[in-house]
Amino acid sequence: MYTWEELRDKVNLFIDNLEFERDPRELYAPIRYTLEQSGKRVRPVLFLMAYNLYKEKVENALYPAVAMETYHNYTLIHDDVMDRADIRRGKPTVCAKWGDIAAILSGDTMLVLAYEFLAHVPADKLPSMLSLFTETAKQIGDGQQYDIEFETRDNVAEEEYLEMIRLKTSVLLAASMKMGGILAGASDADLENLYEYGEKMGLAFQLQDDLLDVYADQSLFGKKIGGDICCNKKTFLLITAMNLASPEQLSKMKEWMAMSEFDADEKIAYFTSVYNELGVRDICEQRIQSLFAKCDEYIDRVSVPEEKKKYLKEFANSLLDRNL
Repeated sequence: MYTWEELRDKVNLFIDNLEFERDPRELYAPIRYTLEQSGKRVRPVLFLMAYNLYKEKVENALYPAVAMETYHNYTLIHDDVMDRADIRRGKPTVCAKWGDIAAILSGDTMLVLAYEFLAHVPADKLPSMLSLFTETAKQIGDGQQYDIEFETRDNVAEEEYLEMIRLKTSVLLAASMKMGGILAGASDADLENLYEYGEKMGLAFQLQDDLLDVYADQSLFGKKIGGDICCNKKTFLLITAMNLASPEQLSKMKEWMAMSEFDADEKIAYFTSVYNELGVRDICEQRIQSLFAKCDEYIDRVSVPEEKKKYLKEFANSLLDRNL
């Protein structure tokens, strides 16, 4: 069994050795730039960890694992265009560095590359993996549309928000795990438990992102703090605060959210102070812990020896320690 760090290193080496030797070079430079940016490689690592529960030679699974990373980064490039984001992982975004047109076109090409990488699996596994991958891609589009629509609403319910982040974020983690299991020949029961594990982890992962956007050390987080607040993005923190706020607090929050021009630092400071007064951070952290407890329930049901699950559980725990 491999640790998550060892699998991340294998993914990074594999990506480093990918060749995009074709013209126009300007199309592929942003792709190389995006894929080579470091991180925990959560989605390909989950794919490989699920595969490694059943099979030892993970090199056979690197292409489809990297397909998940390539698809994920395609969505980030386009998200940054929509969000007008300048920084991602501590570096200029593709749209900031090359412009929106280059970002859209390079992102589109990454989507095609993801399907190309996924095709590097045995013929008997491809239909089920392709079906799950395509359905997941459609769900992520659904989630992105809900996210955009929520920006102009002030009555988003917690249940709506959780469903949006399930679609936008969780399903790709869940699919990564299930597809790793499919490739390794896992039983149907194990595949469902792997999927549920990834889905609950994805929900916890996104709720922690909500926290990080407000409370992280910006030098460690890799992007500007308070971006969600400035964009009036409906996060778990904002929805919870609006539910708990006094009439005066709620009126002031809506006043800030209606402003088309404002001092960003002042707006971020105001909402952070409200979150602190209402105990929103603690509520969010408790929900994250509850979701990770659910993860343990699902992985305990997977029918492989307990020692094989150890590194997967360590990886989940490492995701709780992300620069808060």
